[in-house]
Amino acid sequence: MAEVYDVAVVGSGPAGSAAAIRVLQVRPGARVALVDAAAFPRDKPCGDGIAPHAVEVLQSLGVPDATAGYRPVDRMRLRSPGGVELEIPLARAAWTIPRRVFDARLHASACERGALPVRHRVRGLQVRPGQRYVTLDGQIAARVVIGADGAYSAVRRALGIPRNPPHALAVAMRGYASLPEAGQTPPEMLIEMVAQGWPAYGWSFPIGDGTANVGYGELRSALGAAGPGKAHLHGSLSILLPDQPAEASSLRAHHLPLSTWRPRQPDGPVLLAGDAASLVNPLTGEGIYYAVLSGMLAGEAAAAALAGGSADPGAAYRAALRHELGRHLRHTGTLGRLARNRPQLMDTAARAARGRPGLLDGLTELGLGRGTVRLRSVTYVTLAALTSIARRASKAQKGLWHRESGQMD
Repeated sequence: MAEVYDVAVVGSGPAGSAAAIRVLQVRPGARVALVDAAAFPRDKPCGDGIAPHAVEVLQSLGVPDATAGYRPVDRMRLRSPGGVELEIPLARAAWTIPRRVFDARLHASACERGALPVRHRVRGLQVRPGQRYVTLDGQIAARVVIGADGAYSAVRRALGIPRNPPHALAVAMRGYASLPEAGQTPPEMLIEMVAQGWPAYGWSFPIGDGTANVGYGELRSALGAAGPGKAHLHGSLSILLPDQPAEASSLRAHHLPLSTWRPRQPDGPVLLAGDAASLVNPLTGEGIYYAVLSGMLAGEAAAAALAGGSADPGAAYRAALRHELGRHLRHTGTLGRLARNRPQLMDTAARAARGRPGLLDGLTELGLGRGTVRLRSVTYVTLAALTSIARRASKAQKGLWHRESGQMD
């Protein structure tokens, strides 16, 4: 005898909580289960960066205080793999909020609106043709199931969708560290890219209390030759941020399924959102914005199905995702594939962006929001690349001329 709900949301992180909130926003009387193996608050390894785009989605869901008590950060410093440094003033500030706090706030907001927390670890689901309900482990039944259970999604696995392959799966090590006195004012987010194992970078995101979320990540495919994974990640983090040693007890590793290999949302009553749908930006590893947006869209499709407005919530949700993020995901996916093993592409883009606020804003939108590649940006980067090639060719020619001159003497 399974407990019956209208919607069962598996996973109570940002994607799952946003989905539950949206269902109840559209259909206040719906019976919505928030199913999670963990009790909240709980820690979740992550960079903890909250982009303004995610905050705007939450505000539209009636959650205005998700960032309350945390200081906004309106500066970013980025170093490309070749050492090109950019100071980027953020047109809209971002935040660093530990997921233990941020996720608990969203979970509480969903429960306040009527979502029913269910403590359960989902291991499988059954979708039987012609039956009205999807069942989870024979214990929970729902008309629509939303899988928002992260990079190791049991819902995705039950649908027969494999995990991302190593070349589209990043592994990161996160910790917390005290900021040096000079690094506390003015606060800025630091991203330091490295050429070895590219795409790979370290980060330091200030929280506002004298500490920062620090970490380092790279592709899973690069770790095969790098030795033990955790030791390599921790060692790389220590080298990149020697003045911000992470507290040993705070170090945790996690996977990031990149959108360069995202599965097709299937038809039917089971939807995938956030990391479970491989919605992680391949250029920056940002996933919170994708999580709350996809969760909201999944909740909307589920609510429409309850009202009889959509016979196939999976198809409706797939169309909504394509409308909201399709072009952006195509562009970031293409750039992610081009940039793989080509760190010089980021060097060229960084050089081209110097002194061009419009291009800087465009790069920021690509990495944190739903930006797309503009023709003007392509022109700038192409010109910068040609200039760089011409300079290298000129230097090589001069070196050859000097060597030939020396041989003639």
